[in-house]
Amino acid sequence: MSHLAEQGEAGRNETPLERCDRNLVELLQEVRVVQTGVQVLFAFLLMAPLTPGFADLSSLQRVEYFVTLALSGVAALLLIAPTAYHRLLFRRNDKEYLVRVANRLTIAGLAAVALSMAGALLFVTGVLFGQTAALIAGLITAASAVTLWCALPLARRRALSNRDRPT
Repeated sequence: MSHLAEQGEAGRNETPLERCDRNLVELLQEVRVVQTGVQVLFAFLLMAPLTPGFADLSSLQRVEYFVTLALSGVAALLLIAPTAYHRLLFRRNDKEYLVRVANRLTIAGLAAVALSMAGALLFVTGVLFGQTAALIAGLITAASAVTLWCALPLARRRALSNRDRPT
């Protein structure tokens, strides 16, 4: 076992409760940053039907719009949930559970954000340039999110796990 592993995460000298406290603070701070963007996207999507050109959309564009709106709503719900959990479980001595659940909700929320961003670009690009360009924009956005938010961090995680394995 490496020296850092003996001291705990990242060489910190902290108790399990201190680690949970720090993890929760870090997670809630990350969620605050993402929440703002999701709320802006959701608000934009809520306003779209109120514009004059919305009535001219095709059935496919209306479905794209609604799916994107629903995904952004789901993303907002998932990303706000850790704060609600924290408030309702406040002072119940259940931080480890709270951190575990909040982490899962945040990961699910980020997946919904990625899908709603891809959907928003698909929708807007379709209105502006047609369905072929829309599919390309949506796929590029989705592939970028999967690469940057999932594949690269998981590859790094795997590399770190392999590095820390006893030989």
